[in-house]
Amino acid sequence: MGNPLISVVMPVHNALPFLTESVGSILNQTLTDFEFVIFDDGSTDGSTEVLREYARKDSRIRLFEGKTCLGLSGSSNAVVRRARAPIVARMDADDISHPARLERQWTIIQAQSDIAVIGTLCTGIDEQGREVRPRDRWRLVRRSPYIPFPHGSVMFRRSVFDEVGGYSLEAEGGEDQDLVSRMAAHGRVVTLPDTLYNYRYHSRNATLLNGARAIKRDHPENGQELAAFYMLGAMRLWAGNAPGLLEPMRTKTLHWNLKTLMILASAVWGNVNPSGLRLFLRSSIRARDLLAGLRVKDGKPYEWRSE
Repeated sequence: MGNPLISVVMPVHNALPFLTESVGSILNQTLTDFEFVIFDDGSTDGSTEVLREYARKDSRIRLFEGKTCLGLSGSSNAVVRRARAPIVARMDADDISHPARLERQWTIIQAQSDIAVIGTLCTGIDEQGREVRPRDRWRLVRRSPYIPFPHGSVMFRRSVFDEVGGYSLEAEGGEDQDLVSRMAAHGRVVTLPDTLYNYRYHSRNATLLNGARAIKRDHPENGQELAAFYMLGAMRLWAGNAPGLLEPMRTKTLHWNLKTLMILASAVWGNVNPSGLRLFLRSSIRARDLLAGLRVKDGKPYEWRSE
């Protein structure tokens, strides 16, 4: 029996209570010719036992268990190394893939050999699975140094991943952005504007830990620090809490510019009235998504172009 069309890879570290929904969203894909490679990165919350039961019931799952925690970049490299297919699809253990996600991405990447990476737009959901952040096609009509899709939605060529050396251990917390930026030198990076992925905002997301670590660094570049503030505040806000940025911003020496002022204004507003800020942002995102829809059509891949 030959290798599958796709290897779906998922690193897992203490992913309860969202793990069952995430795994189920892959097992119920319309494209069924895949292996599901899961690397349990030293979980201590019962995730390991849940994964063992899934592996016992579905032969497509190949479960590997790490005894020590390798971290985001280390576990991501470990799981891709065990993939056997030439096309690899990432999945994050707290998110949800829509049933047609793999089929839609596979159809495009296998037909266009110059594509190295294909991602998809998403909606944001909270711990209960309620939609809190709408789709944002505006990301596709402008140049930006930041990739327009969530990490867990990417599908890429294994050959390009190997050529760039995989995830950088020095880029922990921004390992997805770093990887895709390097892969872009070896092929096109495109995004499907369809919402084929649900990204979950919650209080235990690794983004919170990584954002807090980035802010505490002694001498980060101003752009990196602002990105860390944005990442930290957005995760808290869409998870249903206040951004909680006023205190860390007070203790840092920032270079003041328009972006800094916008983040500060959001931090103040979010501290006083987080629900009001969420309502304003949802309305703004929906409005710009509708405007972008005049240029962006579902089903067509759009190339990411950085600044």
